[in-house]
Amino acid sequence: MGPIPLCVLLPLTVLAVVVAVAADGNAVQDEYTWPQWKVPLVRKRRTVPLSSPNFSARPQPELSGTCGIECQRRLPATSLDDLEQFLSYETVYENGTRTYTSVSVQGLNEVTAWSGNISSSSRHKREVYGTDTRFTISDKQFSTKYPFSTSVKISTGCSGVLVSPKHVLTAAHCIHDGKDYLDGVQKLRVGILKEKSRRGKGGKGRGGRGKGKRRKEDKGKEEEQEKEDNGGKGERKGKQKGGKRRSRRSAESEKPSFRWTRVKKTQVPKGWFKGVSEGLTADYDYAVLELKKAPKVKHMDLGVIPSLKKLPAGRIHFSGFDDDRPGNLVYRFCSVSDESNDLLYQYCDAKPGSSGSGVYIRLKEPGKKKWKRKIIGVFSGHQWVDVNGDGTQQDYNVAVRITPLKYAQICYWVHGDSSECQVA
Repeated sequence: MGPIPLCVLLPLTVLAVVVAVAADGNAVQDEYTWPQWKVPLVRKRRTVPLSSPNFSARPQPELSGTCGIECQRRLPATSLDDLEQFLSYETVYENGTRTYTSVSVQGLNEVTAWSGNISSSSRHKREVYGTDTRFTISDKQFSTKYPFSTSVKISTGCSGVLVSPKHVLTAAHCIHDGKDYLDGVQKLRVGILKEKSRRGKGGKGRGGRGKGKRRKEDKGKEEEQEKEDNGGKGERKGKQKGGKRRSRRSAESEKPSFRWTRVKKTQVPKGWFKGVSEGLTADYDYAVLELKKAPKVKHMDLGVIPSLKKLPAGRIHFSGFDDDRPGNLVYRFCSVSDESNDLLYQYCDAKPGSSGSGVYIRLKEPGKKKWKRKIIGVFSGHQWVDVNGDGTQQDYNVAVRITPLKYAQICYWVHGDSSECQVA
């Protein structure tokens, strides 16, 4: 074959460059888009009744002896039989009865290969790293609006997140200590943030009108006070300043409170139970609570992401009810320091009470320009982790990742039909 004329070679070169640039553009676009995963099916095999729990366990402020990312790397691969045992689950009902359900996993080989372990040499310790970077969301204008409104408080002292109109995802250790259910689970309740009503209940002979009249009088007094504070200057300026003062006062007086709802049933994977999954117990620190009544609050969907460290920003977000800020919702965001197939180590400042919070990120929906937040993990809390398998422990803030298998199980708990859970 003779030499190719320059007039032919140049257009081909330009075309190759254009194709390469377009491919790079698609790669960048994909980094900001939710990946779509084919999810295995988790199907019920058999459900048998069990004796009622003792409900005698006590809450644990911190978990210790956890086989973490480094420790798990030395464990043998998990067989299908083991996975089915770990994903089998117990259900506890509001009347105190309990059942055990065994499951089968189908289509596991059809799932796109899950990311391998990614290690990082950087490590941070303790619940709060240096300067406390948490944000208290105390104003009702924010705490009762999406996405903060999806965060809920569990009556055992933890947090959780709404993943359907009437289902809450939380940490398993908020319900069960590995041996028995916590004291209080038999009357488990979930608190949803609500705005405090400005109208009092009133007594006999006191209707809404009287209180409305007093509110108008109070408003008139506020306007008079504003005028005095501004030295009788222009009405517009006075309203501006007064508006700021009123917003501060209203924010303090209308601090959100909780609307409590009873839990109908609770589901916990057997992988969390002592002696079942051995070193993999931390991977199954999640549970789902079904509420008796669905609150009129928007929920957040579940999502699956292969690697958080490869995301453009690499940040995670979550909100919970930290014990050191009682009654307040606390929000934080941070980067991930290390991740495995099932666990995340991250830098987020947190205190007891935030365990069970839903960890989420925000990416574009496939084929759309719209951005969407999805839950990609459950904050397990501050834990003492067995690093080398020799008993040496270090403390990290740990989250459990939503994998395709866990997505399939949680989705089945929520919908009751595995056919609705084939794509994440």
